[in-house]
Amino acid sequence: MIALDIESSSADPATGSIISLGAVDTDDTNNQFYDECRIWDGAHVKDEALKVNGFTRDEVVDLSKKSEAELIAAFVAWATDRPINTTFVSQNPSFDYGYVLAACDRANIEFPFARRTLDIHTLVWLHMVGQGIEPPMKNKHSDISLDTALQYCGIPEEPHPHNGLTGALSHAEVFNRIAYNKKSIEAFSNYELPWSTKKL
Repeated sequence: MIALDIESSSADPATGSIISLGAVDTDDTNNQFYDECRIWDGAHVKDEALKVNGFTRDEVVDLSKKSEAELIAAFVAWATDRPINTTFVSQNPSFDYGYVLAACDRANIEFPFARRTLDIHTLVWLHMVGQGIEPPMKNKHSDISLDTALQYCGIPEEPHPHNGLTGALSHAEVFNRIAYNKKSIEAFSNYELPWSTKKL
């Protein structure tokens, strides 16, 4: 799987731009991709998005950075030039998937990824239920954020603001702890699995 996290200039992949993309091969978590780019000409930039990812308006238009087209080409090459499972896994895969698809369209690059994805929210929800834990609710719907998932798996919250790589590393670690009951990222190796003493 490819644990993927994209930071963008707005919430809409049709009008916003990728500004940071991080990816981790969940089978070999040392195999990582991270890069940043400037926005494409005319892309929308929302203050709410920049507050989340910590980039400034000057940084997202920095001409010394790669274009979005150059970044997405490099990511597609990384993901497809080796024998890895290229299924995306993330907290909100429809968002990340949508941005990769839109960026490929803008760059006239063939989109090589499958439509099926895995999401951290569902994996954690199912694990909680299997452990006899009532998943958190808010406003009559499930309320498992990435930070909730990290805490459930015994890992500190993601730093804020964050970039694409910190998100991808978080996704990869939660995925491997939930799916395979194992640690995978060196930075999280000192944090034990909270359910490790229980029978799964």
